[in-house]
Amino acid sequence: MAGQFPIAEENTLRGKLLYCFLRIFFAPLIRLIWIKEVKGRENLPKSGAYIIAANHQSYLDFLCIQAVMPARLTFLAAERFFDSRLCGPILKRLGHIRVDRSAKDKSETIEEVITALNIGRTVAIFPQGGLSRNGKIEKTRTGVARFALMTGAKVVPVGIRGTYEVFPPGAKRPKLKKMVEINIGAPMNLSEYRGRQDNPAAYREATDEVMDKIAGLAGLERAPKLF
Repeated sequence: MAGQFPIAEENTLRGKLLYCFLRIFFAPLIRLIWIKEVKGRENLPKSGAYIIAANHQSYLDFLCIQAVMPARLTFLAAERFFDSRLCGPILKRLGHIRVDRSAKDKSETIEEVITALNIGRTVAIFPQGGLSRNGKIEKTRTGVARFALMTGAKVVPVGIRGTYEVFPPGAKRPKLKKMVEINIGAPMNLSEYRGRQDNPAAYREATDEVMDKIAGLAGLERAPKLF
């Protein structure tokens, strides 16, 4: 239902057991196999809701970010993953939020994200809206700025390196190489853009500011204008 954070599944016994398994057994395995270095953990807020915004170049990004973060993350995930027989039940039981990218009306998703932040959850977003096909930062969406301005939540930029080399789009399986680097930046307060929520240009400017930080943390270049 719109406006309600999808916590019903994650509060079931199956949901709780799944999260515990992933946290206790699966996350250490990911760190052991792929994570080479994590910088900036001290930049993570000690309390309150915030938004993790990261570059997206591999399906491993989702796993690697959650494996190194102390907080439980609520990811926005595309509809095709929720419709998958394998991934769908897992995503639902973990309380992640479905995004129908082709839908014109995304009000339900927006309300769910806002509700999640308002109850203190940490929401993780890939502003690129999908995988990069070349490892670079190209097109971006403005949802991260919209959510930050609507809730007052800070945005923590995260740069990821190495996942594209380990598991690029189109590869059948990831390489077993410990080369993923995650760089966590200082929280960003986008309050200077508040009061301009009716202006789409404000969302674009705020998103570009966030993406500039992410690109720097990931050691990537980006074009002057990304749409």
